[in-house]
Amino acid sequence: MASKAERARSFGAIAEDYDRLRPTPPPEALDWLVPDGCEVAVDVAAGTGLFTRALAQWVDTVIAVEPDPRMRVVLADRSPGIEVRDGTGESIPLPDASADAVFIASAWHWLDESRAIPETARVLRDGGRFGVLWSSRDRELEWVRELDLAPGEERPLDAVEDQHRTRRDVSNDGAGWFEAVERRSFAFTRRMTPSDVVDMVATYSRVITAAPEQRTVILAKARRLLLDQYGDAAEIDFPMRTWCWRGDRITR
Repeated sequence: MASKAERARSFGAIAEDYDRLRPTPPPEALDWLVPDGCEVAVDVAAGTGLFTRALAQWVDTVIAVEPDPRMRVVLADRSPGIEVRDGTGESIPLPDASADAVFIASAWHWLDESRAIPETARVLRDGGRFGVLWSSRDRELEWVRELDLAPGEERPLDAVEDQHRTRRDVSNDGAGWFEAVERRSFAFTRRMTPSDVVDMVATYSRVITAAPEQRTVILAKARRLLLDQYGDAAEIDFPMRTWCWRGDRITR
């Protein structure tokens, strides 16, 4: 089984597929996350820039921070006008109190919270917004939760919820650093072909790092589940959801 570090860096190998297939949050989520008057926002662990480009529609200056050079290549190529920097959530390459908002999209669970929370607080201006979000297939639907499971593999709902809560929640709500903490989720659909949904499932780390034979079995099961749900439809409205956490930097 791949280690957490190996899984965290596995996405660079499929960077172009990741950018093509992974979802971006709906406008309602950005409207809820981005604070009024935000002039400088930082997208940490920006990947290929999916959230970066969405954020740039709301904020004049967006800085994307990403540690994987393979992801940065796609990010820079597909995000003209965006400043791209090498860095991590534990070591953000920006001065103290230099940003109005810091966001981490679909990557919080890969970070060391004990270092990332104070580092984010360092970069934020007093009152600045910290947002953690996770956009994915809507795992609140049972059949959708099963898409990346091998036949016979099961995960109890409570275990699934505990696992995925870590992807969108900040420990202790960032106590001592953040206030006015709120959570919200936004359901939406994305028009896709069933084949693209299967290819999207293949961009998740547990599938990327699986043995080839295991990956083949998982994706075959995903195809069967989609066939059961949608028949031979050429395109489907696939259920997605963005889970969000936000808090504001306590005055120093």
